[in-house]
This record gives sequence, structure tokens and C-alpha cells, in this order.
Amino acid sequence: MADDFDKNGHMNHKNHEENKKKDMGHMDMSHNHQGHDDHMNMDHDQMKMDNSHENHGDMGNMDMGHNHQGHDDHMQMDHGQMKMDHQNHDMSNMGSMPGMDHDMSGMGDMGGMPMNHSNMKQRFWWSFALLIPLLFVAPFMGVDLPITLTFPGSNWVMLILAVAMYAVGTQPFFSSAKIELKQKKPAMMSLISMGLLVTFWVSVYAFIAKTFFKVDAMDYFLEFGTLVVIMLLGHLIEMQATMKAGNATSELSKLTPATAHVKEGDSFTDKAVSDLTNGAVVQVLAGESFPADGTVLSGSSQVDESLMTGESKPVKKAEKSSVIGGTINGEGTLLVQVSAVGDDSFIGHLKKTLNQTEASSSKAESLANKVAGWLFWVGLTAAILALLIWTAISGLTTAFNIAVTTLIIACPHALGLAIPLVIQRTKALAAKDGILIKKHGAVLSAKHLDYALMDKTGTLTNGHFQVQKLVTNKISDHDALAIMAALEQQSSHPLAKAIVQKAKDDGVTVTAGQDVQTIAGAGISGTVNSQHYFLVSARYLTEQHIDFEPLDADGSISYLTDGHQVLAAVSLGDSIKDSAKDFVAQLKAHQITPVLVTGDAKKTANKVAQELGINVVQAEVSPEDKINLVKQYQQKGKTMMIGDGINDSPALAQADLSVAIGAGTDVAQASADAVLISQSLPKIIDLINLAHNANRKEVENLWWGAGYNILAIPTAAGLFAFAGIMLNPLIGAIVMSLSTVVVAINALLLHK
Repeated sequence: MADDFDKNGHMNHKNHEENKKKDMGHMDMSHNHQGHDDHMNMDHDQMKMDNSHENHGDMGNMDMGHNHQGHDDHMQMDHGQMKMDHQNHDMSNMGSMPGMDHDMSGMGDMGGMPMNHSNMKQRFWWSFALLIPLLFVAPFMGVDLPITLTFPGSNWVMLILAVAMYAVGTQPFFSSAKIELKQKKPAMMSLISMGLLVTFWVSVYAFIAKTFFKVDAMDYFLEFGTLVVIMLLGHLIEMQATMKAGNATSELSKLTPATAHVKEGDSFTDKAVSDLTNGAVVQVLAGESFPADGTVLSGSSQVDESLMTGESKPVKKAEKSSVIGGTINGEGTLLVQVSAVGDDSFIGHLKKTLNQTEASSSKAESLANKVAGWLFWVGLTAAILALLIWTAISGLTTAFNIAVTTLIIACPHALGLAIPLVIQRTKALAAKDGILIKKHGAVLSAKHLDYALMDKTGTLTNGHFQVQKLVTNKISDHDALAIMAALEQQSSHPLAKAIVQKAKDDGVTVTAGQDVQTIAGAGISGTVNSQHYFLVSARYLTEQHIDFEPLDADGSISYLTDGHQVLAAVSLGDSIKDSAKDFVAQLKAHQITPVLVTGDAKKTANKVAQELGINVVQAEVSPEDKINLVKQYQQKGKTMMIGDGINDSPALAQADLSVAIGAGTDVAQASADAVLISQSLPKIIDLINLAHNANRKEVENLWWGAGYNILAIPTAAGLFAFAGIMLNPLIGAIVMSLSTVVVAINALLLHK
């Protein structure tokens, strides 16, 4: 297995896969799978795998049988929380899902505001509490309302409340505005900050002028307070409606153990995995994860590599076999020499690929940020021009008031709620359909998709074995299942479990098999109801000169015989999801080209594609191939990726829109824009339709939230003064408030 690694110690994945097949070349197994999909999930939560079932599958020219090496030799594979219980999934608890905590990272609409949910919530409620008394002591655009209270010292109360609100509520906006300005891309946070600064400091100036110099001046403390509260509310809504994108690389790190059993002399010492170096010798006990990539020095076991390579069945490992960090050891104990750690390991390379993909992926800039950026420059430019021109015409005092009015009119009260309300409504509707939207920017920008790339196993198929075909001869189906289940019920191998489950589903009473023995490289034998039976491969029948008619079926095939004649033949394999065919048809109806992308063999991939009506098939692809395929299709149009495995994660991160299957890995879910919790694939079509409608509402709300500025800003700046038209600040504020109400109502009208 030395050629599994290059001269620098990096894993050569191509050679690794080839050598993995060579390692298994001596095995004779008759459960003949037609190929391996890129990643098959087989209820990893509680899967017990019989160490004796030696990797059923069609690995090139291998004849793979039902090879039991002892039913008492079981290996326990516990994959933690790899499987979601769809039946008992409570949507109300979706916030507690791994990688789904609220966070501001990656939220373009909010300018990357460095504030967590708890902090923002506290700032909002403190600001809201301060706004209530401010409503009773501050005038509205210089006009006392019926509720306005004036008493000795009321102006001081107004100042203190505003200063407290300034200290509590403005910091998130100013911090993010600094980031935007440093990047020379002023957007939403810059526009909000400009409005906050102008309304607050002009009001402080007005307070000083009126209190100490008895000079009449208009303050905007109430406008400042409402702007703080509305902006905090908008961003709080968006935070509550947006799940954390999830860090796929951190999820990858969780796959390796924290400590390793390192050999020192004749004993073993537990050391931190981070301290491992190439050449170190570690012991990996049954059921433990491998701490790093390496080569087996001694021992024999079977390893579950499904998380990393997509290999659905346990892979036999013996001396000189290569192992991958993060994969799970079976029943045996292995002594492994470390060959690659950190960035040089399989997981390290995958992390690097993920980081590069997420950094280079072109996520559309928020439309709200674009509009806010335009308003920032328009408002600032109009205010400066108004100050200069009106100073020459009417003096500094008049010019100053006009410039301030212009800047206040540009304040994005409604704009701050326009997108968050649409996002919240979109998230709520999607959740009812069993879809968790994590990265709303990608979902809302998916106005039109041209291609849908889909993994096979676990995505279009159920991802676990079941009886596909049963043919009997001189025996009933009921009796055949009873005998086969009696032989298999002590085994926890996936193929054996499928037969036992079929018997259970059909209400077959299963008795205990006696003297159950494995037949090396062939199958299993035992006594049921005083009669001896064999459940074996076609090859065994041929060698024993037992006449039989080969079963015409895909999947893994076994034959039940009494030693003289074949009584039954059973085919086991993965099955296509009930909703898959309808999903593919709906994709085509939406002018989206479905593409099957799988690591499975071409024959199996083509058969599934033909049954589903998929015309484009990309088979036998590696994780690197998948990401390259996504990039190729992105050259032609908007591309969606649907998958569930760790090796799908780079492609999911690269795609314009990505959906992870809820029963898949945490890494895939962390990389995707949305997670399908529902078992119905057509729900993804509902998500696409919802994205269309949400995008339309987003544009409508932006027009309602900022459209009036097209006339309001130039009017406030005095552009139409020659015709005797000047914008009354009070009228401008009323129109601004009405647009906020319209935005809220319009968002609530969103439907799928």
C-alpha cells in the first residue's frame, strides 16, 4: 500500500482506491453488488456490522458472496448522531440542531455585523424601553404631538434618554460601518450609521442652542430613537430567521478523537492527537476512530470508511493496508504507523478544499446592500451639494437645515425591515415544508436554476439494503423467508438485517436456527426445523454441481438450497425513493436539467438514471471530480447540488444553491444552503418556487422601502425650489412611516 501516498506523504486517492480493491481481491463473496455509490448511509446510528461479512460488493471482477466468518463476531459501529429521525422530528426544536445556532456570520444583508443573538436581543429591549418615555417628551420633526409632555427639565430628560440609547443601541451599526468603509464598499450599515450620527448630533446641537443660547433649533431625538429601535428590530428578526451557516471544517475536526494510544517502548500512553507526528505508532481499539492517516503494522479488522470515501460497506484491513483518520475501526485491534497528520492528512486536504471553495464561491451581494449603498452616496452627495448651493443662496443656517433634512430623509427605516421580514416569512414557510434554510442569501438569489446535480445513494435512493426480488421453487415465499431469516437473525450485517426485516414486515414467524456456520467465501449454513439449509452464492452452487437458474436481478444475490436443489433466490440492494421519479419530472417541468453525479459504477448509475428519466449521468467520480463538475456546469448556468455525504461537502459549498439531505452527515449540512428534513424530494421544488416568490417580494419591499427616496431626497435638497416646492420634514417622516407599514404587510403576504 506504499503507493497510497506520494513522496511528500500526501495520500494518493486514486492509488488508494485501487489498492483498496486489491486488498480485497482474495475474497470470494456472492452477494454481487453491481457497484458502489459515492456514499451510502445505512442507519449508522445503531448499526451493528458482523465482522464476518467480508465486504459484499462487486469490486471489479470479484465474485462476492455472503461470507460469514462467525455470527458471534459482531462489530459495533456507533456514528453518534449521523441519522435524523424523520418521523419524530420536531420542527419547533430545529434551532437546537448541530451547526444551527444563530449567528451573524455570512449575513450580507446585515453587513457582517459582529454581534451574537443574545447581545443583539439585549440591546433591542434596552433601546425599546428607553424609546417609550422618549415618545412622551420628544417632539416629532419639531411638532408637538397630543401625547407630547412638556415640563421643567423635560428637555434634559429627552437628552439623557437619547444619550443612553446612543450608548446602548448604536455600537453594532458603527462597528460594521467601519468594516464597510475600510473595504470601500459603504452599504446598509454605513447608511444606517449616517442617519444615526446626523439625527443624534444635530439634536445635541439643537439642545445646546435652545438650552444655553436661547436659539430656536429643531431636534430629531425621536427620529433618532425610532431609527435605533427599528434597525435593531430588523436585524433581530433576521438573526432569529437565519440559522448559523455552520462550519464544515470544524465538523470535520470532530471526526478524529482527541487522544491517541501512542506506543512508547512496550507500553501505550494516551497523547493528544495534535501532538502526533509522522512515524508514530498508535493502537486503535475496536470501535474507535483512527486518529490520523497511516499504515497497518499488525492486526486484522474491518473499517467503516463510508463517511470519508463513500464506501458503503466495511473494508477489510490487515498488515500494510492504509487507513484514513476519522474512519471507524471494527471488532479487531490494529497497530498503525502514522503517515500523515494535520494539513497533510485526508481530512486536512478536505478542509483545505472546503475553505478554498467557500472563499471563492460567488455568493450574490445582497440586493438590499446594493440599494443601501446607492442611497448612501445619493443622500450624502445631495446633502453636500444642498449645503454648498443653499449657503450661497440663503446663508449657512438655511443651508444647514436643508442638508440635515436631506440626510434624515435618506434614513432607511423601511429599508431596514424590507429584507429581514421577507427572510423570516420565507424561513417559516420552508420549515413547515420540512426544509431548514441556513444561508438565505443563496436561496433568495436562486431566481432561476439551469442544472440540478444529484448524488445517488442516500439522495435519490434510500441508502440502505432491502429485499428487492424473491423467487421461490417448490416452496412458498413465506417459508423461504422464514428459513433465510432463521439463518440470518443472529447476524447484524446489513444484508442479513434486510432479510430479517423483510420477514418481520411480512409477518413471518422466525424460529431460531441451529448449528449456524459460515462457509468461507460462499455463505452460511444451518439447521431449521430439523432440516439443513444453505444460503450461498451462485459460485458455491456451481462448485457443488447444484443445478440452478440464475436470478435476473441487480444487487446482491443469494440462493437458498437444501443441498440438492435450489428452493429460492433473493436479491438485495438499495432502492429508489418513492418521491425520486416525481422530483426528476418536476425538475424538467421547471426547465432544470437533472444530472446524476455518483461514485457508483456506470452500469448501476445508468440503470437508476434510466428508471428515473435522467439523461445525463456522471459516474465513478471522486469528491474532487464532483466539485469540478459543479464548476463546469456553473459555466453554463445556475447550478444546484443535492447530496448527503462528507465527500459531497466541497461541491455543496461551490454550488449556487445547495441542499443537504437531513439524514446525511453534519459536514454536508454545514456546507449546504438548506437542509431537507422532509423525506419527500419534491419539497425541493417547493423551495425553488418559494425562492422565486420571496425574491419578488424582496424587490417589491425594496421599492416600497426606498422608492420614495427617488423623489424625497432631491425634493428635500431643494431641487424643485424654483417651482416653490420644498419638502416639509413632517410630511417626509409620515411618508417614511407609512412605507415601513406597507413593507411589513407586503412581507406577510408571501406564499409558496
